[in-house]
Amino acid sequence: MTRAIYPGSFDPVTNGHLDIIKRSAKIVDELIVGVLSNNSKSPLFSVDNRVKMLNEVVADIPNVKVMSFEGLLVDFANEVEANVIIRGLRAVTDFEYELQMSQTNMVLDSSLETIFLTTRLEYAYLNSSTVKEVAYHGGDISRFVPEPVLEQVTNYIIGLKENEDE
Repeated sequence: MTRAIYPGSFDPVTNGHLDIIKRSAKIVDELIVGVLSNNSKSPLFSVDNRVKMLNEVVADIPNVKVMSFEGLLVDFANEVEANVIIRGLRAVTDFEYELQMSQTNMVLDSSLETIFLTTRLEYAYLNSSTVKEVAYHGGDISRFVPEPVLEQVTNYIIGLKENEDE
């Protein structure tokens, strides 16, 4: 059985992430979407909220499971008995970083393979930072994120702005 991990911050999950999840789920037996809890970043949403949003978004994909993790990806992979890491690539700059990470992971655990999926052109520009920036300035993010995420991001940004006004 091929069990893979698609790791990321998913802050918030975008249509590009969802596309990679759907495509990955077709080529592996089980896909674990690993939501990274990274204390060095200041995420918009808590890990629990990101896991909840992802669970809503992937509810109709039977072989996908969402879990949070901390620390090294190779340790998480060993914990869940995954043998493949899935990574999405938008541009050449992504490849350079992802290649280094893949090679590092291979040194740490030679049984772990990395598969790169290139993004569809319609999502090549898209990342979570862009979504947050557009949303913060009142732009329409409905083409960037799945429907359940749209409402959560919009409500969060409204609350954030109300707190700034106080």
